[in-house]
Amino acid sequence: MRHATEHADVPTVELDTALRGGPFHVALRAAIAARGLPLQRVQHHLSRHGVKVGVTSLSYWQQGARRPQRPESLRAVRALEEILQLPDESLIRLLAESGESGEGAGAGRPAGRSYRSLVEASGVVDRLTADLGWSLDGGLHTLGHHECVRISARRQLASREAHHIVRAHRDGVDRFVAVHHGDPGCDPRRITVHALENCRTGRLRWDQDTGVLVAELLFGTRLRSGDTFLFRYRIEDGTAGASREYLHRFGFPGGQYALQVRFDTAALPVRCHRFSQLSAAAPRSGRQDLRVTGPHHCAHVVEPRIRPGILGIAWDWE
Repeated sequence: MRHATEHADVPTVELDTALRGGPFHVALRAAIAARGLPLQRVQHHLSRHGVKVGVTSLSYWQQGARRPQRPESLRAVRALEEILQLPDESLIRLLAESGESGEGAGAGRPAGRSYRSLVEASGVVDRLTADLGWSLDGGLHTLGHHECVRISARRQLASREAHHIVRAHRDGVDRFVAVHHGDPGCDPRRITVHALENCRTGRLRWDQDTGVLVAELLFGTRLRSGDTFLFRYRIEDGTAGASREYLHRFGFPGGQYALQVRFDTAALPVRCHRFSQLSAAAPRSGRQDLRVTGPHHCAHVVEPRIRPGILGIAWDWE
């Protein structure tokens, strides 16, 4: 009997330790484990408190893959303190101590995208693009893809502009579906898409939990197999906390890819590097330090031939 009692006290001991020292996601995970509640039940209790939070978001919070930022999310954290029978302000305090609470957490260092978040986002992208009738490469082969990402004075991903050069490999192609995966804490409902050249914006779909938005860009003409086409668009974001990386996933081989990240003069990183991954499950490799140069404070990478996988630029604020 004594052995069973000691075993039952282990989650409580871990919870007490986590509440004293944090970090937030460890304390939340320990509190949920100590109460023996599945995430679906936690979500149900939150809804009874008038707060709507997805199970995926709760999972991200307790893994440290995402963090509560928006006012509704912070209301959920305060409700969790009551639901999980925790001292008042215990979870909120851990967020504040680590610089992670609220929308103004620009100076903090938010968690990067975890393997699980990338995989779940991939599933969401498949679902949202299928809803628009788009599958695989959409009948287009990439000859050139140039992106310019702008980081604001508040260290947020303010916008990205993309210029595509494509060739149709079947008849009848008349559109492209762009995918935007915002930083942790972004609000895809507030992200806007602007067609700049040789296209117009069509239908939009998004997923709040993963921060994924997909946008239909209509060409206004039907391409024949072998036809080339150029188009350009911009996505305005600025809805998340501090950004510390931008990455692009490629599902098919193609032509040249160039990525430029432009930093505001008031928010320059202390270090910057490129990285690549064969897949979301693979370790990062191909690290190479990059200089932030020129009057516009830019770092860039150029890949002569696109290969399936992930390529990106990451940076440190301090």
